[in-house]
Amino acid sequence: MSLLSLIFGEKKHTASVAKERLQLIIARERVGLSGPDFLPDLQKDLVAVISKYVPIDPADIKVALEKQGNYEVLEVNIVLPEGR
Repeated sequence: MSLLSLIFGEKKHTASVAKERLQLIIARERVGLSGPDFLPDLQKDLVAVISKYVPIDPADIKVALEKQGNYEVLEVNIVLPEGR
């Protein structure tokens, strides 16, 4: 063990961190928790960010999650106002 690892501790390798994250995602999907529970928060965040640059109505942003076979497709529709 080197002096630096004693001071700063051992760091995990990137591959092992990625493997752990992938295992969590797979476990979550197996349990069935991959539903669109985050969509309302995502829509609020999009409204907040876009409102900084363009005046929009929150109803003009639609967020949907669709399953197509083994894939999930996140669809975001934003209706921007006409030119200034």
